[in-house]
Amino acid sequence: MNHVLIVDDEAEIRISLQSILEEEGYLVTSAGTAGEAMTLLRDAVFDVVLLDIWLPDRDGLEALGEIRTMDSASVPEVVIISGHGTIEAAVRATKLGAYDFLEKPLSLARTLMVLKNAMQTRQMRVDNAEFARQLSAKSTVTGASVPMKALRQQIKLMAPTNGRVLIYGESGTGKELIGRAMHAESLRKERPFVELNCAAIPEDYIETELFGYRNGASPHKNSNAPNEKRGTFERADGGTLFLDEVGDMSLKTQAKVLRALDEQRFLPVGASHPVHVDVRVIAATNKDLEEEISRGNFREDLFYRLNVIPFFVPPLRDRKEDLPLLVKEFLAEFGAQYGRPRVEMTDDALQALKQYHWPGNVRELRNLIERVLILNPKVQRIERKHLPMLVYRESREAKAPTSGQPRGEEFATLLEAREAYERDYILKKIDECHGNMSRAAEALGLERSHLYRKLKAIGVSVKE
Repeated sequence: MNHVLIVDDEAEIRISLQSILEEEGYLVTSAGTAGEAMTLLRDAVFDVVLLDIWLPDRDGLEALGEIRTMDSASVPEVVIISGHGTIEAAVRATKLGAYDFLEKPLSLARTLMVLKNAMQTRQMRVDNAEFARQLSAKSTVTGASVPMKALRQQIKLMAPTNGRVLIYGESGTGKELIGRAMHAESLRKERPFVELNCAAIPEDYIETELFGYRNGASPHKNSNAPNEKRGTFERADGGTLFLDEVGDMSLKTQAKVLRALDEQRFLPVGASHPVHVDVRVIAATNKDLEEEISRGNFREDLFYRLNVIPFFVPPLRDRKEDLPLLVKEFLAEFGAQYGRPRVEMTDDALQALKQYHWPGNVRELRNLIERVLILNPKVQRIERKHLPMLVYRESREAKAPTSGQPRGEEFATLLEAREAYERDYILKKIDECHGNMSRAAEALGLERSHLYRKLKAIGVSVKE
């Protein structure tokens, strides 16, 4: 945060103001015209714009009106600057959505005060938008199987407590969804749900991600990083902090998390005073933490702090009776996203999904449904032949009779079988080439134009 855009046609003012604000710890960019400013605003996110009312190419208030029509998530607070300040101009600016109005020559004290307040207002707006997103985010645990019914009952029972939770499960089983469901049914549901994937953050940055920093102590050296940053513990104050893949944290970081849990306070990097928080921690892992303890990779004391309420999320292969509900849910989700309402899946295709072993669990199923809809834009009923080759092949093997018995027919004619195989083979190569059609054509030994004709013939719509 703390990114300021100065828009003024007077170079001396831009240079002077930029120098002062950078000394105060702000990240500053400047522009001399409204056109240049609008280009910058489309390419980057700014928190506050200091906008001169008189610009060579356009009236500043007109530019203000355009800024206020931007996507709500990226709209900065705008402070109007004018060398000819009048009450009328200030009123007009306020009606158009300006945060405040500054007169030239600028008072340094007032400029810094207005800028600080505008930053706080912007941060509050961002936090409220994130909170609204979280409230609307899916937090319902889908499934009619015995283990999922038991899991929902456990969530209902344990969510209202403040006990820490440790969720076990393979990658892709939906551990974050369980965490969100716990938060949504807890007494903290009106406060933030903040998540951090411990496996995705480099060791050099994990401490500042967790606890933040002050006084310019950013680990991002040689950059225009803001002077301070709130970490996930601080942002989750009053709410829930979800630590995903907690088993991937280093022992050094584990020690700091342990202390924060015990004391409910921590010292941001570069700070001289601790920050006190009230946070419920829900952690998740795909590892056997007791085994990691025996190997010396995980602290036993931290394990006992986190493992107050253990949850076990079953893999999809152990609850395949939930597949129809999950498929229906994902078809509705992506059908709405891609303008494809009322897409269905045949019983035969569902049976093929049940015969697959789902190493990637629910995440793999969700990605598969999205891919099938994208690659079959005109299909309203998804059949077995529309499924990716890996699933299709495994389901064929599962259907294969015992040795010595004739194999059942899956297609009416040899032509249908050949077309189905060719279709899956082409789509597999495109997938392996990450959608790069030139590389896929080369891998298939085809001209690019020939590949597009093939795709059109099998009903796959791809832009050339």
